Amino acid sequence: MASSQTQEFQESAPSGTVPPQTVDSPAPTAWPIVLAFGISLLAAGLVTTASVSFLGAILALCGSVGWFRTVLPHEQHEPVTVVHEPVPVATTRREVSRVPISEALVRAFLPLESYPVSAGIKGGLAGGIAMAVVAIVYGVVTYRSVWYPINLLAGIVYARALDVTTSQMAAFHLPLLLVAIAIHFSTSLLVGLLYGAILPMFPRRPILLGGLFAPLLWSGLLFSMLDYINPLLGQRVNWPWFLASQIAFGITAGIVVARQEKVRILQTFPFAFRAGVETPGTMPEKNLERGEI
Repeated sequence: MASSQTQEFQESAPSGTVPPQTVDSPAPTAWPIVLAFGISLLAAGLVTTASVSFLGAILALCGSVGWFRTVLPHEQHEPVTVVHEPVPVATTRREVSRVPISEALVRAFLPLESYPVSAGIKGGLAGGIAMAVVAIVYGVVTYRSVWYPINLLAGIVYARALDVTTSQMAAFHLPLLLVAIAIHFSTSLLVGLLYGAILPMFPRRPILLGGLFAPLLWSGLLFSMLDYINPLLGQRVNWPWFLASQIAFGITAGIVVARQEKVRILQTFPFAFRAGVETPGTMPEKNLERGEI
């Protein structure tokens, strides 16, 4: 407390003023402890004997009078010698060591290479075919009809198509077939493009992570939400076959995408260059003799 008061004096006092050698501090007293002990005995006497409460009342009264006399009418103080101690200034922040990943990049973007858009399209189409084969096998084995899984997929859009009998679900319906083809084709392409962007982030075992972990995560998410989104669809979905179709899509799409040749990411290049526009002068010239391309 003495050092803080001295520091406050140094900050508020004008320059050239000598700091005081002593400061006034509140005088120490034991009366608050006596008051607390007396109140404790006063309460303890309620479950023991009256003499304990009588003793507690006397101690509480003495503690109150003694404490009041130390602050009334004037608060008692005692001088404390000021010890001047220099305060060392130090920091606990650590220095950051930057790892040089590529000398050609001002800022590193990871991963440095990725699959082209065509790889995602090919993987999505191949995965969609594998998923459709598993779904058709499920329809033939369970309901002896290839149209049941197709109508079930179309039920995502047409909810009334699900509120029918099983025989009607296994029958052919041209509008439901067109809707199912559109849903399956667009979803396969989008997920294939997503695989092409995600797989380079898994340098080890990309097929295991992208082909098994992602379908399991997606299937579990749908299983927990489908009863609230579309309860009738959730009742008709066969979850083991659904998981098998998702895994077939993930493994097939992952294998097709992983076999494609990677291309270097052009995130550090100007947008006009990435868009295919001829823009001379927007990038520094490369020295072909030193192998810079």
